[in-house]
Amino acid sequence: MTGQAKVWVVDDDSSIRWVLERALNQAGIDNQSFADADSLLEQLRDDQPDVIISDIRMPGTDGLALLSHLSEHHPQLPVIITTAHSDLDSAVESYQRGAFEYLPKPFDIDEVVAITERALAQAREKRGEIPSQEALPQTDIIGEAPAMQEVFRAIGRLAHSNITVLINGESGTGKELVARALHRHSPRAANPFIALNMAAIPKDLMESELFGHEKGAFTGANAKREGRFEQANGGTLFLDEIGDMPAETQTRLLRVLADGEFYRVGGHTPVKVDVRIIAATHQDLEELVQRGDFREDLFHRLNVIRIHIPKLAERREDIPRLMQFFFQRAAEELGGESKVLLPETEQFLIGLDWPGNVRQLENTCRWITVMASGREIHLRDLPPELGKTTSPAEAGTQADWRELLYRWARNELVQGKHHILRQAVPTFERVMIEVALQHSQGRKRDAAELLGWGRNTLTRKMKDLNM
Repeated sequence: MTGQAKVWVVDDDSSIRWVLERALNQAGIDNQSFADADSLLEQLRDDQPDVIISDIRMPGTDGLALLSHLSEHHPQLPVIITTAHSDLDSAVESYQRGAFEYLPKPFDIDEVVAITERALAQAREKRGEIPSQEALPQTDIIGEAPAMQEVFRAIGRLAHSNITVLINGESGTGKELVARALHRHSPRAANPFIALNMAAIPKDLMESELFGHEKGAFTGANAKREGRFEQANGGTLFLDEIGDMPAETQTRLLRVLADGEFYRVGGHTPVKVDVRIIAATHQDLEELVQRGDFREDLFHRLNVIRIHIPKLAERREDIPRLMQFFFQRAAEELGGESKVLLPETEQFLIGLDWPGNVRQLENTCRWITVMASGREIHLRDLPPELGKTTSPAEAGTQADWRELLYRWARNELVQGKHHILRQAVPTFERVMIEVALQHSQGRKRDAAELLGWGRNTLTRKMKDLNM
């Protein structure tokens, strides 16, 4: 690294500035830090760095406003955005306003240095950046887990692209939501988004669905019909569960991708289309290729950019926020008030494996909204089948509740919380009291005996816990 290269850091958190200064110094990168964007802009009148690392949320001018200013007045200056409040909208907006890179906090300091060195290399090449665009609408994609941040960053990087994308992930993880986000943030956003699930279409109707048919092409074809490719012309065609596409249809799809034209079923005139393809699957396409069930050349056509959607069990920290979102939406759709999870209920739900992923979580929230009588949701208010989906499989065993407790404690500490026993002990006692009262049909004397307490102790505990 040349001694002339200079990086400016702007963040209102002095500890972040200190960490970045130390890491950049160790990497031999000259740097200067600022507590707010206005101070940086003032300094920019007399001097200019090679790279800027900026937080988003700061007093005065925020990071996105700074980014817009730099994109307009200093388009060759790479800007790396960092934030502790990361979501899809801020990621996409950062890239659309010209960010070189977007990093959610807490970040890996070695990664920051590596990205800074890449940005410095770009600065030396004097390559221009993408101009800014207006803010984007709200999205249904929610996630603060690192794996979801990678998804957001991928969507942001592809925001100005028409490139083919392959999305893989288990059923219910939200592959179509990601496809819609890719379309909504693309140059084709004003044109159609057409979704088609390959697994839901009978084999003998698939080519007609995709490519349309002429009148009289087959029995029942009483009129000409446009297929999904024509309907999506100028926009995006989302092919879900692409691994279930029959071999003969794979061949026709490959030709469309190569030539940009096709023939309707029973037709003799080529139809030209301009369509971006986004495909998705829960299967291992490489394995299907090895078995001869999926064309290798089509796989390579589709596998230009791949986005992996994590299963819900790999992003447990997102479950509370997702449930809050689903409760609010269910309340709006079904009428009534939005439900609120008690801490012990929330921790129980975080510990489940959710084999149906986000779709199962949303359906659970809708069930609770309809079936639970009160606003606060207790463990007893949950669907009975959830007790069968805990991990380990033996729900209710000593290993199970210890595993759930372990996960809860680990998550609390990862989030930087302290004095966790102050929350854990009352929660544990509340659950034990509720179960004992249910078992004794509300008889406090019997419940106290089950717990190994006297009745006065139970009464005092219930008062302390506001039960």
